[in-house]
Amino acid sequence: MSRAAEVSEKLALLRAALAEAGAQAIRLRGTDWFAWATAGGDSSVLLAADCGVAEVLVTRDEAVILTDAIEAERLRVEQVPDVFSFHIAPWAETELRETYVLGVANGGVVLSDRPRNGNGHAEQPLPASLRLRRMVLLPPEQDRYRALGRDAARAMSEALRAARPEWTELELAAAGSQALWRRGIQPALVLAAGARRLSLFRHPVPTTEPLGRRAMLVFCARRHGLVANLSRAIAFGALTDDERNAQADLLQVEATGLDAVRPGQSLAAVYHALEAAYRHVNRPDAIREHHQGGITGYQAREIVASPSTATGIETGMAFAFNPSFAGMKVEDTFLLGANGLENLTADPDWPATTIQGRARPVWLEVT
Repeated sequence: MSRAAEVSEKLALLRAALAEAGAQAIRLRGTDWFAWATAGGDSSVLLAADCGVAEVLVTRDEAVILTDAIEAERLRVEQVPDVFSFHIAPWAETELRETYVLGVANGGVVLSDRPRNGNGHAEQPLPASLRLRRMVLLPPEQDRYRALGRDAARAMSEALRAARPEWTELELAAAGSQALWRRGIQPALVLAAGARRLSLFRHPVPTTEPLGRRAMLVFCARRHGLVANLSRAIAFGALTDDERNAQADLLQVEATGLDAVRPGQSLAAVYHALEAAYRHVNRPDAIREHHQGGITGYQAREIVASPSTATGIETGMAFAFNPSFAGMKVEDTFLLGANGLENLTADPDWPATTIQGRARPVWLEVT
């Protein structure tokens, strides 16, 4: 499928949502929806921003990129397929964009991923059915995800194999970020923890503290709008028996959750499978100490699994679960295909063990 064909299929979904809602236009502001609608285009400049420098506006007859004169030519040449036309406003006259949208809407309803009120019109949220369709990835999206996953896994391995106990957490995070950027991947999130902080915090934002004998690195790695999520750990010196036993228990918890990822099941069913697995390894409280992950794609977590998440699992969805104990976590990004789960972030050169038929990463032990 060409990029233009992918965009055409997505425009058909957007126009079906318009017809269902009786709306005049759909306005997509977020960098996630922009990437989805443009088949991998990137509207981000400030990486920490939720919305980028351009929007997508879709009506029954048009598909338009709304942006300003600073960004238009770059986006046209490098990011957006020819399927779209452009409405370009001077950077100092952003109100012209709103005037254009008002004219297109002609008093009708505008749907938006991030609805806003004011400027003469009210916007309504996107229908849940469209949000669900975004999570079922088309074949070209799956191909982009596979390439991203392979590159992100290599970047992770490169950074950790270079690490030394005297490095600070910030130095490890910097090595990880550099390895990602070198592969054209945005470091949407990079966490790093050394031996002391690893057991204290589930989200260890890196500090100047030295790593010491143990370290973990976590990526949410973004390219073409898709996010690959993975975590790995390194031990400078052999693991203790207690650490090996904990690792085995954690991988068994994860395997139970992954086995529950089947078409027709709900995310809640996966959560309950993980909950039972934590109890089985005598760590019943661990599930309340950190979320377990869920569906991924154009957000690091599109939907997080909980006891009441009724969202149904479908072939073509991607998942990133991250079961954890204090000081230990396992995480990869998987695609659910016709033959089950495919690990997108596997590095065949990283040490692994086989759990219930799957190769799963273990600590890299440097002795």
